[in-house]
Amino acid sequence: MSIRLVQLRRAGKDYVAVVEEPYLRLLDKIPSIYLLALTAIATDRPLNEIVQTRGTNETLNYDAVYSGSSDWTLRVPISAYPPANVLVSGTGLTHLGSAKDRQNMHSGPVEQLTDSMKMFRWGVEGGKPQTGRIGISPEWFYKGNVRILRASNEPLEIPSHAEDGGEEAEIAGIYVIDHDGTPHRIGMAIGNEFSDHKFEKRNYLNLAGSKVRTCSIGPEIVINPDFRSVPGTATIERNGKVFWSRSIFTGEDEMCHSLANIEHHHFKYGSHRIPGDVHVHFFGAHSLSFGDGIELTDGDIMQVAWEGFGRPLRNPVRKCSSPDALVKVVPLS
Repeated sequence: MSIRLVQLRRAGKDYVAVVEEPYLRLLDKIPSIYLLALTAIATDRPLNEIVQTRGTNETLNYDAVYSGSSDWTLRVPISAYPPANVLVSGTGLTHLGSAKDRQNMHSGPVEQLTDSMKMFRWGVEGGKPQTGRIGISPEWFYKGNVRILRASNEPLEIPSHAEDGGEEAEIAGIYVIDHDGTPHRIGMAIGNEFSDHKFEKRNYLNLAGSKVRTCSIGPEIVINPDFRSVPGTATIERNGKVFWSRSIFTGEDEMCHSLANIEHHHFKYGSHRIPGDVHVHFFGAHSLSFGDGIELTDGDIMQVAWEGFGRPLRNPVRKCSSPDALVKVVPLS
């Protein structure tokens, strides 16, 4: 049975709690899931076992915390010390729906196979190698460090320099690197890999810049989830009503790359195996509201829900109203 964890803050102090619906049970003397994972590595004990031994008698009403009506605040469910030691990245073109959206973005007047669709087909052909073998590399992109991560209920920003902002309903893997440079998967979380699709549509070479945006994970990290075939729902609410909704799917059975292949190609780089570092890696989206011609606006609420991954991740859209300003570099000469 999967265990679900949240990170909380109250009066400037940090806590970890295990989800026992409709309650949260606080863990004893564990201020972060990061330190919980390092404890599991140092003591060579399963994370689930440590969680079970650290439970206290103190429980919280999860509804109040989740809705924001409590003095306990949900935090991004992973952190590290120092904060710069968190790499946020992702793998794209893993689902047919998103590959079709990208094909439609970048195809010309004459119907032809774009580089995006070619890469997706390479994944179909070689993304699920036999156990112990290395398959073809998926698309990889960088998003930022821990400062771009937002918790559930926190806004995702469309900055003044951006052309757009759109949800990407995904699941993200959460990892920590041990003292020997070995990656350990802590668990997985619901994710919204927010991106600028209008900017990307201008030219697929804009993909890298379109990804450097705030994004969100949570509210829970699921330890050892079932990631074979995961149904979910992506929803956009506008003015208190559902404006757009789509049934979505993810998991290894729904993707052209296996989890092991995605993880190998992310961690094959030595710079991705620095002891103590945390990695948040998005596994790709099934469908986008942008693919249906939806343009998100200030105040819209994006919700992502995946079966078996706890409560939905909800984030409002915040569009910067100030004009884009020139960033001046000051020379030290």
